[in-house]
Amino acid sequence: MSKTSLPEDRIPVIVGVGEIVDRPADIAAGLEPLTLLEQAVRRAEADSGAKLLGELGSLDVVNFLSWRYRDPEKLLAARLGVSPAHNYYGPVGGESPIRYIHEAAQRIARGECSVAAVCGAEAQSTATKAERGGITLPWTPFASDVEEPKRGAVFQKPMAVKLGVFRPITVYPLYESATSAHWGQTPREALAESGRLWSTYSKVASENPNSWMKKALAPDEITTATADNRLIAWPYTKLMVANPTVNMGGAVLLTSLAKARAAGVPEDRLIYVWGGASAEEPRDYLVRDQFYESHPQNAVLKAVMDLVEGDGKKFDAIELYSCFPCVPKMARRTLGLGPDVQPTVTGGLTFFGAPLNTYMTHAACAMVRKLRDGGKLGLLYGQGGFVTKHHGLVLSREAPKAALSQNTSVQTEADRAKGAVPEFVTEASGKGKAESFTVIYKGNGEVEHGVVMMRTEQDARALARVPANDAATLAHLLNMDRTPVGTLGNVVTAEDGVLEWRVG
Repeated sequence: MSKTSLPEDRIPVIVGVGEIVDRPADIAAGLEPLTLLEQAVRRAEADSGAKLLGELGSLDVVNFLSWRYRDPEKLLAARLGVSPAHNYYGPVGGESPIRYIHEAAQRIARGECSVAAVCGAEAQSTATKAERGGITLPWTPFASDVEEPKRGAVFQKPMAVKLGVFRPITVYPLYESATSAHWGQTPREALAESGRLWSTYSKVASENPNSWMKKALAPDEITTATADNRLIAWPYTKLMVANPTVNMGGAVLLTSLAKARAAGVPEDRLIYVWGGASAEEPRDYLVRDQFYESHPQNAVLKAVMDLVEGDGKKFDAIELYSCFPCVPKMARRTLGLGPDVQPTVTGGLTFFGAPLNTYMTHAACAMVRKLRDGGKLGLLYGQGGFVTKHHGLVLSREAPKAALSQNTSVQTEADRAKGAVPEFVTEASGKGKAESFTVIYKGNGEVEHGVVMMRTEQDARALARVPANDAATLAHLLNMDRTPVGTLGNVVTAEDGVLEWRVG
């Protein structure tokens, strides 16, 4: 029995986790997100071994995109037969499950509630197949009059939208090329690191019974472009990006240590929430100071390391968010971990599957099982947007020595590290120095165009196109043995008014 001097009714513990994966043989029989949510929450209660849902005082539902409901949190509460005082359906963000778990734990620590649930679900696979097949699904009617959440293009500059660098698949490569150049890697070395890292994720996914894809892949299988594994945006192939076409739900059930013990939850099922941190970047990625590190990510990871004596190696298990390779590559360096890092207990957004915003709910489930199975300290790190929103959370099999802090934000630390932000311009001439770049591909594997983020001679920032027919500049960008980051090109204005970047 874990010893603690803290009041047991103010110590939050995770007592149950539940997951469901739906692979319907008949599309029309596919379960809707609301049903997946309900089943995941009920499975979490069953996992706890206690009857706790009747006292649910806090319910957080992760934003989902595969189906639209009016007030899904209220629909779920009605299905569960509960009326929680805190009943919330939040905005888009891959970090949100970690934030909700953290906030639920803080609510318990404040004495505002004694039982809390966090859950999320998507049924994108079924929804996509039904739409393609013209099949009407017997689900809760689609709430077409409910506004879709704001994403991507809404927050970006018109030139970013015009050049196609406003979606995750085309923005994250800008971090990929900037970080690897900053670390002194050739593109070949950077791609090899990504392949090894993603291969590790795939192996874990192959052993996770809740994964969508259960095949361990070798690094070269992941990074080599083929007809089935096409390049999408350099250097990312299909097997290097998140796979949202899944049907799955996950839930985490929390209560106080006092209630858990009173309910007879076995001690070896209890996982304590030690604390965590959050910070974010501006949503418009073009107003960041640089792209080779994330100050909010650094501040969050340093704060969670402070909970374990400042040493990232203290964690027995970690989950580093894995929408694209640059994210865990950056994170493991900040944590002081080597290239042989075990970055996941779940399997990653490519291989386990990416139920959009709720992957980290499943990661929390996997982490709880891992810690119950013998680990002592676990780190969950989630992020959302374009390396925008960050949240880290420390879980442990052992009781905390200090009360859970109610102060989560490390935004001040993140902002303090920020350098000068260059002015963004759409007119320039002379020479431009490549700050970062990507090449965007069509579905048939042909180049659509390249995009260079550059600094002008006045040190302003601009986006420039590289046309598909500019073979010399594309060859310069795609050289595997020398990064183009930091090199100079000629800046010209095309007939449509867009800047173009050309090698000498």
